[in-house]
Amino acid sequence: MPQAVEVLVVAYGASDLLDRCLAALGGALPVTVVDNSSEGAVSAVTSRHGATYVDAGSNLGFAGGVNLGLRRRSQTRSDVLLLNPDATIAPRDVTELHTLLHTRPDLAAVAPSQVDPSDGNQARVAWPFPTPWGAWIEAVGLGGLRRRHGFLIGSVLLLRAAALDEVGPFDERFFLYAEETDWQKRARDLGWRVALCSSVTATHVGAGTGGATTEREAHFHASLERYMRKHYGTTGWWLFRTGVLAGALLRALLVPGERGRSAAARFRLYRVGPCRAEERSRAAVRP
Repeated sequence: MPQAVEVLVVAYGASDLLDRCLAALGGALPVTVVDNSSEGAVSAVTSRHGATYVDAGSNLGFAGGVNLGLRRRSQTRSDVLLLNPDATIAPRDVTELHTLLHTRPDLAAVAPSQVDPSDGNQARVAWPFPTPWGAWIEAVGLGGLRRRHGFLIGSVLLLRAAALDEVGPFDERFFLYAEETDWQKRARDLGWRVALCSSVTATHVGAGTGGATTEREAHFHASLERYMRKHYGTTGWWLFRTGVLAGALLRALLVPGERGRSAAARFRLYRVGPCRAEERSRAAVRP
């Protein structure tokens, strides 16, 4: 078993959340903070907790930030804990995750259960991989049947060094969201598996550093489009897109209140195309 775990945090502002994140680790583990925002406050918090600060120079996105941190990883062959700045986990719980990771030779990643510290609500950590046919299962209201653990969300995710070596870095075409899904899909295709450690609980402030809701939605669905095109081709993407459109239209017509309005907004987004909508949004804020 590797002798250590290195922690990698990709930050973008929110120095107060980062402060809580690093305080929970208590200096027990080596930590690298990659700062996509180049903010002095992030640098100051990192220094105060004795962590290594890396200024990305620009907003590289989550995948780009992870890859920059991985390139700067020490040569100790340590495993890597990806930790969001809006998440917390205790060192003893990292040790338990690390032990689980090495109980089986085919485990590429493990993750703890998660709760939102503001209300104690349990968050779903393990999800089925997105698929074209899965979109149609969701469209007809049978999404509850898709319970297979395909991938684990990346807010608190311990990655095995050997898997990182074989699978390779994160795909930087995913600016935000789906990058951990893509990495775990590639790992699974190579025979690796993942596991949820339900005996360990971390906290995670949902969307604590993700920006405005509309911006997060644009990035999330654009990343889904990239994922579908990458793994299922143009035909797979169109099958997925029409499934989402069908489900969103049905809910917009039949479901009252905020859920219906959200479904209508999703229908409009997918009618335009998520990647196209994301690019329009970026163009609108360029000088």
